[in-house]
Amino acid sequence: MLSSQHIAIIKATVPLLESGGETLTRHFYKVMLGEYPEVRVLFNQAHQANGDQPRALANGVLMYARHIDQLQALGPLVNQIVHKHVSLQILPEHYPIVGSCLLRAIREVLGEEIATDEVIEAWAAAYGQLADILIGAEEQVYAANAEAVGGWRGGRQFRVDQKVEESEEITSFHLVPEDGGELVAHAPGQYIGMRLVIDGEEVRRNYSLSASSNGREYRISVKREPEGKVSNYLHDRVQVGSTLELFPPAGEFVLRESDKPLALITAGVGITPALAMLESAKQSGRPIHFIHCARHGGVHAFREWIEAQAEKHPQIRHFFCYSEPREGDDAHAEGFLSHELLARWLPAERDLDAYFLGPKPFMAQVKKLLRELGVPEQQSHYEFFGPAAEL
Repeated sequence: MLSSQHIAIIKATVPLLESGGETLTRHFYKVMLGEYPEVRVLFNQAHQANGDQPRALANGVLMYARHIDQLQALGPLVNQIVHKHVSLQILPEHYPIVGSCLLRAIREVLGEEIATDEVIEAWAAAYGQLADILIGAEEQVYAANAEAVGGWRGGRQFRVDQKVEESEEITSFHLVPEDGGELVAHAPGQYIGMRLVIDGEEVRRNYSLSASSNGREYRISVKREPEGKVSNYLHDRVQVGSTLELFPPAGEFVLRESDKPLALITAGVGITPALAMLESAKQSGRPIHFIHCARHGGVHAFREWIEAQAEKHPQIRHFFCYSEPREGDDAHAEGFLSHELLARWLPAERDLDAYFLGPKPFMAQVKKLLRELGVPEQQSHYEFFGPAAEL
């Protein structure tokens, strides 16, 4: 039970987290991944190496500590964590492991003089509260997935029905259920979780669903990363007829119903969830502005499909910007997306819905530009690629 004294202690630790939260979470991951191999599969080792995962956890812990008595102020963070956990099949039995390692890291990094028994007790109560919230919310999603038409709980075997090269870097995989049954519908923008065993090692990943729901198959479109263990495995070793184990669709970054003009702004492989959004939104008749940034034409996936949609549906306008164009490339602009370009390509009326995805620098720039152009903050929807805070 979280008491008022616990809350006061948690809030008092906020300055310590602000100054050293990432150091603490790095130590936390070192302890947990070193001593509890059963949870390693739930964490992306590349995100560990580049600091993304410790940084995400530090930010999440800091936000939780700041709003320990006003959890509603956390806004979409809780839903984001819940959906990431569901996509990777994080279960109630994982939470005690995380909790014990977090408390140990607090004691070992801050030292016994600062991380006293009272501080540890307060954080144990705080973590228990958060774990109960997340476990309850995740169970609701697990149950809903299992009860839905075409739904399931846990893993389900899928066969690769088609493998299509979309660009020099991106390949699509069309996946149909081995059991021949129906498929639960997914919302435009959601992703699917996947469990693989690569050279004897289990790994889990999630990938955006790049086509709208049709009840027959799921499509993911995967970018080959130079050092990506999973992406290279999928590109090189998974072929038509191979089987993959999938978890049900998840994700709260979805296209919402609206009659406002729609802007879909993407870069690189961030285009993939926007394809399902475009496919769904085109039936509504609302004006759609599809803006995509790529290095050059060779890595620009789905260009012909987008151009075909624009030809069939006059309310769709599309714009392509290449930062490193090759000879013969045909883009609407060259260089990086700028204030001038975005102002020209968006509708004059700024009361619109904007969805944007891509690398972190791109996302930060688009968010800044939309604010400068007067697009209401509450109508800008985005999700950073990479890990959600793992709690």
